[in-house]
Amino acid sequence: MRSDMEIRADVESELQWEPSVDDRKIGVIVHEGIVTLTGESAHYPGRRAAEEVAKRVKGVRAIANEIQVKIPSAGMRSDSAIAEAAANAIRWNVMTAMTSVKPVVRDGWVILGGTVLWGYQRRSAENCVRNLQGVHGVVNDIRVESEVKAADVKQKIEDAFKRHALLDASDIQVDVEDNTVTLKGHVRKWQENEDAMRAAWAAPGVRDVLNQLHMH
Repeated sequence: MRSDMEIRADVESELQWEPSVDDRKIGVIVHEGIVTLTGESAHYPGRRAAEEVAKRVKGVRAIANEIQVKIPSAGMRSDSAIAEAAANAIRWNVMTAMTSVKPVVRDGWVILGGTVLWGYQRRSAENCVRNLQGVHGVVNDIRVESEVKAADVKQKIEDAFKRHALLDASDIQVDVEDNTVTLKGHVRKWQENEDAMRAAWAAPGVRDVLNQLHMH
């Protein structure tokens, strides 16, 4: 097991190498493998990027993101400007261009509505607007419409797990109900956790994925 000092040093090093993060304004505290990120960021994508960086470090068990976002006045945008940028991002994204997804913006929050045929389209729509300038957060109300049977979805996900050389499918349980996938069991590191999530979202008809995996 890695010491808290080793984990902290690696997180700080990773933050220094991440171009989207100003590591000079971010503090790292580690206690029993749990990383707490403190300090401030000039935008929300930087706050999320710091969290993703911490996930990459071996030995991290959980993350508490306490980074405060302080947007300079030059970075502020009106809801109408954000809405226009979000609509363009969805239209220009090859995954969502032909869908009925529509964004609504309130106080910097983007609410996505409409329908898609695949779960990955739902995620893609969220990802393409999340990092737009001025966006505080995203509420994803997009519905996935599909007639695929739950048993078929479960089988496709389990088959995908078996194809991943670094992912042990025997340690992961897949439950499907009302087109919502719940992942249970154990993984060895964050990367396996991310691989499992990607495999679940790639299955046809998946509306949502609940991640209840634990690292050991």
